[in-house]
Amino acid sequence: MALLGNKENKKVKHGKNNNVYNTETMLPISEIRGNTILLKDDGLRAIVKVTWLNIDLKNYDEQLQTIEQYKRFLNGLDFPLQILIRNNYLELSDYISYMRDNVNVVANDTLKKQGEGYISFLSDINSQQGLIYVKEFYVIIPYYPLEQDKQNVRKSRWRKFADALSGKETPEKIVERYRSYQRNGKFLDTRISVVIEGLRGVGIYAERLGLGDIISLMFKEYNPDSHKDQATIV
Repeated sequence: MALLGNKENKKVKHGKNNNVYNTETMLPISEIRGNTILLKDDGLRAIVKVTWLNIDLKNYDEQLQTIEQYKRFLNGLDFPLQILIRNNYLELSDYISYMRDNVNVVANDTLKKQGEGYISFLSDINSQQGLIYVKEFYVIIPYYPLEQDKQNVRKSRWRKFADALSGKETPEKIVERYRSYQRNGKFLDTRISVVIEGLRGVGIYAERLGLGDIISLMFKEYNPDSHKDQATIV
């Protein structure tokens, strides 16, 4: 005797089919181990955050020298890179709280009034999110086994998205992906050292993101409605 009737069985089957494509299956990321991202297509990714360099503050000769050093750095690479530029609105909430705590203990009425006016000015700016933006720069460094970097990195976003949907995760794939990471992680580390040293030679400070910063960046990237920012991949 069946526990469920035909209608109930159809509902259960229909519900299971609807859960095939969820958020997890649509993301190209398999997992994040330490400071390395493991992709479902067996690729590895590291993210390096770099500081910006205002070349306009340099004289003409220094500008030419910086540009030439940057060109030599790029031409010396034998692997592809991705450059991510994010425009994040300036979040002033913490600074406003800090100012309030300090203004409240000011004894001089004139200075206290000026401080309160400054806080009100900052609060007006903070309420209009997107009025002031700050730029963040990241370099994404890929690695694929068997030197398949160019072939895989140059795939279109739609192709990568389709591959993520068509690829079914199994315990065997996850274990093999981890073994690949163990074998090839050192090659990715070598590339990171080359990029960081090359950028520092241009005068740009670079630092590899850790686990917490990677998760935060990924959350912002895949939840654009929660963060009023813009991202450009070069």
